Amino acid sequence: MTDALVIGAGPAGLMAAEEMARGGLSVLVAEQKPSVARKFLMAGKSGLNLTKDEPAETFRAQFPAWMHPMLADFGPAGVMDWARCLGQEVFTGSSGRVFPRAMKGSPLLRAWLTRLDGLGVRIETRWRWTGAGFDTPGGPRRLEAPVQVLAMGGASWSRLGSDGAWAARLGVPVAPFQPANMGVLRTWSAHMAPHLGQPIKGARIRAGDLEARGEFVLSARGLEGGGIYAVSRALRDGAPLILDLLPDRSAADIAARLAGKGSIGNRLRKVGLSPAATALVQEVARPLPDGAALAALLKALPVPHDGPRPLDEAISVAGGIRAEALGPGLELIDRPGTFACGEMLDWEAPTGGYLLTGCLATGRWAGRAALRVRG
Repeated sequence: MTDALVIGAGPAGLMAAEEMARGGLSVLVAEQKPSVARKFLMAGKSGLNLTKDEPAETFRAQFPAWMHPMLADFGPAGVMDWARCLGQEVFTGSSGRVFPRAMKGSPLLRAWLTRLDGLGVRIETRWRWTGAGFDTPGGPRRLEAPVQVLAMGGASWSRLGSDGAWAARLGVPVAPFQPANMGVLRTWSAHMAPHLGQPIKGARIRAGDLEARGEFVLSARGLEGGGIYAVSRALRDGAPLILDLLPDRSAADIAARLAGKGSIGNRLRKVGLSPAATALVQEVARPLPDGAALAALLKALPVPHDGPRPLDEAISVAGGIRAEALGPGLELIDRPGTFACGEMLDWEAPTGGYLLTGCLATGRWAGRAALRVRG
């Protein structure tokens, strides 16, 4: 018996556990993997993007309306204060993205786990939820708790713990999982081999009604990177991928620079395209036109692809527990006393600090609502 049970030890689950423990509840966190917050630590390997420092209304516009109260309660400023209280000073990059000074996630996680331990939160690893109880190293276990918070993640990066298996066991309305913040697949010709792994910087990337200015990478299996992720929702829905490779120059200026003698490849380099960008143009648009038509092509280059990367390779997912299955405190309507948070819920937001803030905010909201019910 425990006052509160949290299933899943990612950022959302740990935040819910902290809120309930601060309210005086005895809290047990059950995690199916051998260690906690594996996806959080993986995200921090290349720089842990905690949140985005921008006006509140701009930030919340990246999320569905039903999440706005949660983000008003705990948004970018709250996340930055939370990190500082754990001894992790933060800084804001030129794009507004916020990182801990240490860049990695491990120092912040260590400090957080120490604080949770001081609050009496108990964490059990290798406990896999079966729907009726847990498979544990010591055999099957059942655990009674007046309130439960579910924080089992979505269905991407299953090796880190988010396998989506809970969807078939929970018995509530779940929107089908789809990849989000993912790259797209493409089979390249041998001509592209020297350029794979190379970034293309400063492009304007469009798909449907979404547009981003950023960088992407020509990977062995297609295109990926922040610029592609920002329009991935539209790409997943079938919108064509269009690139402006020279967004700071007009078509007329490009046409003037293309004029003259020399091979097409040399003239493309003359207008400022990198070798990788030049190779991409030749890969997807041969035979190339000349003059004004080529300039127009560089401003709106269609890039055919083979669809999104597989669900398990996506940074995050769309789909999950539908909003109509939840009360205002993220309590499951059909399971009173059980709350859900994080990527289990049906929402998606672009990378750039939005994802982690959304997980922390929903975990905090669910933990506080569960505390009120238990109280």
